[in-house]
Amino acid sequence: MSSGNDVLMPTLGSAMPSYDPNNIFAKILRGELPAHKVYEDERTFAFLDIMPRAPGHTLVIPKASARTILDIATDDLVPLIKTTQKVARAAVKVFGGDGLTIQQFNEPAGGQVVFHLHVHVIPRQNGVALKPAGSAMADSGVLSEQALRLAAALQS
Repeated sequence: MSSGNDVLMPTLGSAMPSYDPNNIFAKILRGELPAHKVYEDERTFAFLDIMPRAPGHTLVIPKASARTILDIATDDLVPLIKTTQKVARAAVKVFGGDGLTIQQFNEPAGGQVVFHLHVHVIPRQNGVALKPAGSAMADSGVLSEQALRLAAALQS
């Protein structure tokens, strides 16, 4: 019988690399690097992507040290999904989204670049293509303004 804290270890072609506590998102969580925070609770943290694919592109991360969705405890995954939904609802409202893209990548073969579990929440407008991933850093002032708007919506 499962306790809800079970962590399933994946069977991949080779042994899964371990979590690196010095990854960029771990440093953001520790306050060693800045971020445009939009939401935080006991278990999760959400902030704007500095290379957004669309206005309001937000990253939601667990505070737990998890590399991928395959190695996070269920009790840490549930709050991550709840926060993702909360951020998604607010982002669509704040950025006038006609829709939404939610993305989550695991390991290099799956497209993961930063090796701390994270979910991309990207508000979308009809007929507007996403910018290419990692294409351009956004202006910090623009991100600050967007973060304030989104954070305010998340508090209401």
